[in-house]
Amino acid sequence: MINFERFVLSNGLRLLVHTDKSTPMAVVNVLYDVGAKDENPDKTGFAHLFEHLMFGGSKNIPVYDEPLQLAGGENNAFTTNDFTNYYCQLPAENLETAFWLESDRMLSLAFSKKRLDVQRKVVCEEFKENYINKPYGDVWHKLRELAYSTHPYRWMTIGKELKHVEEATLEDVKIFFHKFYNPLNAILVVAGNVEAGQVKLLAEKWFGPIPSGEKYMRQLPEEPPQLAPRTLEVKADVPLDALYKCWHIYPRLDDRYYVADLITDVLGSGASSRFFNVLVKEKKLFSNIECYHLGSTDAGILVIDGKLVKGVSMKLAEEAVEEEIQKFMKQGVEIKELEKVKNKTESAMVFEDMSLTSKASSMAIYELLGDASLINTELEKYKAVTPDAIARVSKEIFNENNCCTLYYLSNN
Repeated sequence: MINFERFVLSNGLRLLVHTDKSTPMAVVNVLYDVGAKDENPDKTGFAHLFEHLMFGGSKNIPVYDEPLQLAGGENNAFTTNDFTNYYCQLPAENLETAFWLESDRMLSLAFSKKRLDVQRKVVCEEFKENYINKPYGDVWHKLRELAYSTHPYRWMTIGKELKHVEEATLEDVKIFFHKFYNPLNAILVVAGNVEAGQVKLLAEKWFGPIPSGEKYMRQLPEEPPQLAPRTLEVKADVPLDALYKCWHIYPRLDDRYYVADLITDVLGSGASSRFFNVLVKEKKLFSNIECYHLGSTDAGILVIDGKLVKGVSMKLAEEAVEEEIQKFMKQGVEIKELEKVKNKTESAMVFEDMSLTSKASSMAIYELLGDASLINTELEKYKAVTPDAIARVSKEIFNENNCCTLYYLSNN
């Protein structure tokens, strides 16, 4: 059980405090309710660009990292399609340094053409290195565009096109900042060797004077049901043919989400999974094959992702995958196999909660979903999944008309 106290400042900033006296450290985590899905379709990649800009200095702090390092701290951030998360860990006795740093950049990020040019160059190089010049680098661009016709999950956090970041102006960046980076759109979590009363006072001192801003009201287009299978064939200079298949699944708070999560574990998570045992070890059709989902807030996708053994035909490999899926739907899952993946899930969740930074970001994410106390009850949702639920939901998901297939073929 993770205990915490919840406060809301007068400007709308939500504050969660978790006290853990077993550590000398503290974590300050600021989650902003903005992800790649909130971008203008003609100006994508901005949420991720901001992850870089936020470390470029603010009005009173020219270099973000220096004061934090002097206080014995470290920091990082990550962007998803659903949100952007910033966190720093430092000795609890220096907690106020983190409040000063985070509040200053929320209030007054330093905008200049020079800073934008520097960070834009970094992001553009990242785009080229990981998504243009890397083998299979464009897979997710193509797979998302194939799977989503309407919802903004159809582009990645790095952006839909390189030119969107290349052409970003200082005015574009300022508009994005003032729309999303404000107390009404943020969640502050402080965890570690702290007292709730002390944290609340610090939050009011450093964040309280920041104007609340306007609450961002999300109105995203809903993805319509997929009514026919979709396929795409790509040829590229890659070492091995690869097969990608995906199916639409459920929003994060739908009870079937937990069932789908366990289905991916049974089919393709690790060396003891069905796919690995049959398709890699036994039939030797794939050098590696996995099944996973993207963990997104809105309705996401379940993915099968496999690299074929050289010389194996795509037709044979795909038929073998289909055969395993049909067998799974027909025979279902035994209690013993289901308990094994449930235990694996429980271990992963417990292990994650041992890290102070993971605990703080998880609390922020659950609060964003609507209730931070989900951190204490979500495991029960997994434990409640039955073999009947697995059978029912797998039949819903693995519907031929719900499937998108990308054949990624080697030129070699």
